[in-house]
Parts: sequence; C-alpha cells; structure tokens
Amino acid sequence: MKHVFACVDGSASTTAVCDYASWAAQRLATPLTLLHVLDELRYPVNSDLTGTIGLGEQQQLLEQLAELEHQRNELALQHGRNMLEAGHRRAIENGVGEVFKSQRHGQLAQALAEVEASIRLLVVGLHGIDSNDSLRVGSQLETLIRSLQKPTLVTPKLFRAPRSVMLAFDGSDASRKGVKMLAESPIFKGMQITLVTVGQNSNEVVAAIEAAANHLREYRHQVDFEIITGEVESALLDYQRKHHIDLIVMGAFRHSRARQWFLGSTTRKLLQAADVPLLLLR
Repeated sequence: MKHVFACVDGSASTTAVCDYASWAAQRLATPLTLLHVLDELRYPVNSDLTGTIGLGEQQQLLEQLAELEHQRNELALQHGRNMLEAGHRRAIENGVGEVFKSQRHGQLAQALAEVEASIRLLVVGLHGIDSNDSLRVGSQLETLIRSLQKPTLVTPKLFRAPRSVMLAFDGSDASRKGVKMLAESPIFKGMQITLVTVGQNSNEVVAAIEAAANHLREYRHQVDFEIITGEVESALLDYQRKHHIDLIVMGAFRHSRARQWFLGSTTRKLLQAADVPLLLLR
C-alpha cells in the first residue's frame, strides 16, 4: 500500500508539514510515513580527520577530535529521532490511523528516490532547516521535485485545512493530469474547485477549459472556471487571494529547447509568494 510521506527536519514549517500530511493521509485513507534524513555532508558516517593534524601533534588529539565528531553525529541522530517521535504523536492526535517513522542517512532526494514506489503523495516544507533565504526556492527542494515523479505538496509555515482548490489550467499535459487528479482523488471530495486560465478569451481556450470543467462535473464536483488576463504569476495570486482559495494545483516543470526539465518561472514565483500550499504535478 502506498503512503503519504512527510519530510521532517526541525525547520519552522515542520509542524505544518505534519498537519498537512495528516490531513492528506486521512482524506486518502492511507498510512503516513514521517521521514527524517540526516544530511551526509553535514554529518558523515565516518569522518577522516587524519589530514587535520599537523606534524608533531599527539595521537591523543586526533582521537579526541574523532570522538567529538562521533558525539556530534550521535546527537544529530537522536535529535532526528526526537523529531520523528514528536511528529508521530501529533499525527496520532490529528486522527491518522497508521503512522510510521523512518530515519535515513544521506541526501534527501536520493532517500526519497529509494522509496518512490511507496509514495502516493509527498509533503514537504518550502524552506528546510538549512535554508538561509526565505525569498528563494531552495536548491534541495528543486532537486527533489525534479528527481521524483510523484505529486508534491509544498506547505507554508501554518496549517489550514483546505476547503477550496484552484487549478492553474493552461491546456498542458500537467494541467490535464491535474484535472484527472481533481476528478478522481478522494482528497478533493466535497471541495469547491476553480479552474483558472490566464490568457486570451478565445474560442479555443474557452472550449478547453469548459471541457475540463464538464469532466469534473461528471464526477459530481462543484466547479467554476475563469479566464483572466495579466501577468501569469500575479494574476493567479490575485485571484487566489481575492477568492480566499486554500490550495493551488499546478504543473511544476516545463521543457527547455534542449528538452531538459527545469522549474518553471511561474511555479518558482508562486512558491516564493503564495501563503497557501501548492500541489505540484509532473
């Protein structure tokens, strides 16, 4: 059975990550796994300190440095276990039936790649514990979004149970996948759904968004759609805020001319500016 996976690292968004993951796991009726990854660059399994001691230094000093490094790594591991235990208690209090804890050593993207087959939804905070610029999308977040094929829910620092959702619909494969997910996933059952296209109000655009809305209505969803104009990022954000929409769904990537995936500018700007979670699709 696939799980909702939540990445916990002790950052300011960790509590919200646990709460959004708990909410999603209950809506999807699936287990929740809390994952903590100890970064191998900051906390290597085995540190080689032989090159740090000059000629004539005593062997005792080398041994003391090695012991200090060992203690530092052990404390980091224990801190991770404590975070997982706290997250476990919170998820149980939130009403999740099955909660698992997993601690790994390495890099986050690689650790997630190893369990990707078990992931139904990934939940992660916008800014991790090592993020030093709240105005930018962290490289680690972009790397894991790039490397995984799973839907990824990127959360703000505060939790609010979503009651409405907006899909940024542009007719792309990702947005059509979003329509399919909105139609079929129990996570959106009973939520008000709005499809929003930024562009010209042409017959072709109207036909595409109407077809998407009608598909959702076949699944008995309450659906509205809007075609708006303006700069894509600001127009979407203005619409979301004006209508108090709780969740944004959109495609994460697009192709360059070299057909390499890269984080789209619209996605990046919405991640930076939105105060609601974004569900990113590949």
